[in-house]
Amino acid sequence: MVDLTRREFNGMALGVLGAGMVSPSLAFSDDTKPRNLQMAVKLEMVHGDAPLLEKFKLLKRLGYDGVEISSPNDLDPDEVIAARDETGLVIHGTVCSTHWHLPLSHPDQATRDRGRAGIETAIADCKRYGGDTVLVVPGVVNKQISYAQCYERSQRELRKVLPHAEDAGVRIGMENVWNKFLLSPLEAAGYVDELQSDAVGWYFDVGNIVNYGWPEHWIETLGSRIVKLDIKEYSRTKRDEEGLWRGFSVELLEGDCDWPAVMKALDAVGYRGWATAEIPGGGEDRLRDIATRMQRIFAI
Repeated sequence: MVDLTRREFNGMALGVLGAGMVSPSLAFSDDTKPRNLQMAVKLEMVHGDAPLLEKFKLLKRLGYDGVEISSPNDLDPDEVIAARDETGLVIHGTVCSTHWHLPLSHPDQATRDRGRAGIETAIADCKRYGGDTVLVVPGVVNKQISYAQCYERSQRELRKVLPHAEDAGVRIGMENVWNKFLLSPLEAAGYVDELQSDAVGWYFDVGNIVNYGWPEHWIETLGSRIVKLDIKEYSRTKRDEEGLWRGFSVELLEGDCDWPAVMKALDAVGYRGWATAEIPGGGEDRLRDIATRMQRIFAI
């Protein structure tokens, strides 16, 4: 394959998208699907009041391989499993829904206990759904919680959770987010290694890094510690002109993620597995567009 710059590739990919929106389910046959990357979305990206079964059917029809569900949640587990079984859409994991408001780094032990209980519920739901990972934000640094306190508290609480994950056959995937914590790939790798468990790894979010680093560098360092991927885009130009969070307000392939370099780094570390979009969702047309863009990225 001829090496392309990010702008050259993005221009070519968007030209293909502009020429005609091919249904993702028809874009690649099972035998020609690029790489061994499985495509998913977060369940909340599927908008509307349709029953869960209809949402699963829609994702399957659009070519998605799976979905990820937040937990703890108010869903009927029997309904979730029935939708999974009828459609064949894989529920590959859960996302802990308590880690921001009940962080493992909180000064109050009772709050940390509740946060840890939320992760344990997410582990149990993941196992029930047939998934294999729980996405967890390990802690938050702020004016009241120092970096050192976040490091020590979060590791202490995670060590209490890990036996539950090990027994369930579920891995905890810690995600890089804007929590002012674990700000370098070397530190992120060391944090995982210090926990000394095969039940913990890294849930790497490509777009979250672009504001302050280069995703391919993180991938090279984290290597086999990467258990799953979140897919999103970020624009440094939007950030500089419109504000920090506006950097996320661009479509896949239209920001500053160097997708050829990202895919090359993933190939180099031997990553094969789930890649889940974590961007604004919508109805059928929106989800079709997301799937098409993801497949263009996978096909580099």
